[in-house]
Amino acid sequence: MFKKLFGSKEPKEPKEPKEEKILPWIALNSIEQLNAIEEKSKTKTQLIFKHSTRCGISRMVMSQFVSAYDIDTNADLYYLDLLSYREVSNETGYKFQVMHQSPQLLVIKNGVVVAHASHGGINEMDLDRLL
Repeated sequence: MFKKLFGSKEPKEPKEPKEEKILPWIALNSIEQLNAIEEKSKTKTQLIFKHSTRCGISRMVMSQFVSAYDIDTNADLYYLDLLSYREVSNETGYKFQVMHQSPQLLVIKNGVVVAHASHGGINEMDLDRLL
């Protein structure tokens, strides 16, 4: 019991470094891309992840999303740094009729948002069902 509470003097085995999962992000950094996303959504689901690089909650949600995301998902996955590309973020809301939130995930099919979520709701979305 005391070893658990206070540790032991036995040397610990080194932990293997965790392999970092890399998602196939496509940078969303121009308003023109939104028209392409709308068009491509007619044949393949498009996902937009809006992220605030200065927000701890956004960083935590993104980390959870990356961990849970199935790399084989049949969708294009866009990353929007909304602080660096505020005008693109604003236009995304206008074009797809979704109120801005951060972090936020938009699922676009046939030119319209079929689902969206923010904060903890992002990781509760059933993407398999939506695709």
